[in-house]
Amino acid sequence: MEYRVLGEGGPKVSAVCLGTMTFGQQNTEAEAHSQLDHAVEHGINFIDTAELYAVPARAETYGASEAIVGNWLARQARERIVLATKVAGPARNLEWIRGGPPALDRANLRAAVEGSLRRLKTDYIDLYQLHWPERNQPMFGQWQYDPGKERECTPIRAQLEALAELVEEGKVRRIGLSNEHPWGVMQFVRLAEEFGLPRVVSLQNACNLLNRSFEYGLAEICHRERVGLLAYSPLAFGHLTGKYLADPQAPGRLTEFENFGQRYTKANVQPAVAAYAELARSRGLTPAALALGWIYHRGYVTSTIIGATTMAQLQENLAAWRVSPDAELLERIDAIHLRFTNPAP
Repeated sequence: MEYRVLGEGGPKVSAVCLGTMTFGQQNTEAEAHSQLDHAVEHGINFIDTAELYAVPARAETYGASEAIVGNWLARQARERIVLATKVAGPARNLEWIRGGPPALDRANLRAAVEGSLRRLKTDYIDLYQLHWPERNQPMFGQWQYDPGKERECTPIRAQLEALAELVEEGKVRRIGLSNEHPWGVMQFVRLAEEFGLPRVVSLQNACNLLNRSFEYGLAEICHRERVGLLAYSPLAFGHLTGKYLADPQAPGRLTEFENFGQRYTKANVQPAVAAYAELARSRGLTPAALALGWIYHRGYVTSTIIGATTMAQLQENLAAWRVSPDAELLERIDAIHLRFTNPAP
């Protein structure tokens, strides 16, 4: 396993991070702990969760993933694990989370951190991330900014000031963003520098063969401002395994949960998946190995967040680390990308 510095002066994290959104929904606690043990045995020191999880978001499973990780973490050498979690933002009708939550203000950020610390059974969080922005912006499959949806929101400076208090108290080591756009990243960086507030070290955004939108704007910003990309959904909710080509009703989150993964319902998703699957087979690879090998070794990725519902899937995902695309394969991947450009932004 390779280890990379997270952001500017952050901890060294494994190039593969174990995501936990299935814990407490598709995976039992025993299965989750087996995954965590297996991941650590194979060099992963980076675990990502969120107060929102398990997914899909439901009142019955709110906080379950953190609690499961916390029970496992209590038996580990805490200093050897880089633990990341996220605070849920507003505007998604999650009434069971602090009544909405209405904002990413000081009261909500503090309440969220305290809840996560309790569930995770730890005194500190290595990386605390804003799960999605409070302000109006397109996300989770939306692709157009609509000024008509503007609303009141907590100023970014105030969010940073609230996070700074948590850092000063030692409850949070470093801060990061998630599902953010170029303007937001630059505002967080600029205001941190201007007012001496904590600097974001990471950005957790979807990035895969069907969604390379990070490469337009964000790649330059993150490189120049030393913000590390944590790439999530590397297999595009299972699409890039190719399993839905043969059987649109194959077992998975997309078929198990209603109205799930809307960004992958767009017209060019299936043709793009078919092209990548054919390319993978021509090189003696599984479609999943091609997709993971590509994202694992992208120069702009600090760590790739993988998730699995079975141990066999986790083992396959880890084995894909050995797939490092050569120049010819990268050219063929780019040719498909130019034919089916970002079908699932």
